Amino acid sequence: MTTLVLHQPPPRPWGMPSFSPFCTKLETYLRMAGIPHEVRPPDMRRAPKGKIPYVEIDGRLIGDSQLVIDELVRRHGDTLDAQLDSKQRAIGHAVRRMLEEGTYFTTLHLRWIDEDGFRVLRPEFGKMFPPALRPLLFPMVRRSVRSALRGQGTGRHTKDEIVSFARRDLDALSAILGESEYLLGDRPSSYDATAYAFCESALGFPHPSGVLEHARSKPNLVAYRARMRERWFPELGPVRS
Repeated sequence: MTTLVLHQPPPRPWGMPSFSPFCTKLETYLRMAGIPHEVRPPDMRRAPKGKIPYVEIDGRLIGDSQLVIDELVRRHGDTLDAQLDSKQRAIGHAVRRMLEEGTYFTTLHLRWIDEDGFRVLRPEFGKMFPPALRPLLFPMVRRSVRSALRGQGTGRHTKDEIVSFARRDLDALSAILGESEYLLGDRPSSYDATAYAFCESALGFPHPSGVLEHARSKPNLVAYRARMRERWFPELGPVRS
């Protein structure tokens, strides 16, 4: 079997798998599906979508975490979701889209645009780059993020409104998870890769924005994160309180 190369930044910030929930999602999926892979730093000049993560398989570069998963399902079969019925797949799809197309943008705002969040993010994110580049890099990235959020719509709201959006997404995720061990029952599915990634994102970023506290108030999300992490990222150690 050809070894897949996963390109993503190397740090494990604050004991999390990655800064990016999409990198966490894809790495989690690869581990869950038992697909051999190695992790290497990205070269953004080669990234097919201009974003991370991306993978290299048989010399072919593929971008976007979901498109990568779709390709792996074509190659290796639907090993994680074969047990799901059509309603479960629909719920999983809706949860994934909520988190990736809604919650993600609240995360971007609270890390990159909110001044208090950026003060927490900056020193850890800066470790990936030479000190001489940081004064140029951070203003450039913040301008890009601000423009993207304005165009997407989240950047047009107040911080309180953005926090409220994120809290309601966590409420929905918590309600769907309920007392189940995994998102859609007692067996893991590919949708758990996304759900876990965003639980890590909400619970792992050490900034009291209102989202962290709300996530901590959901015992099932806290336990789910710890359970997923213990099974598929044991080298990271237990969740920090």
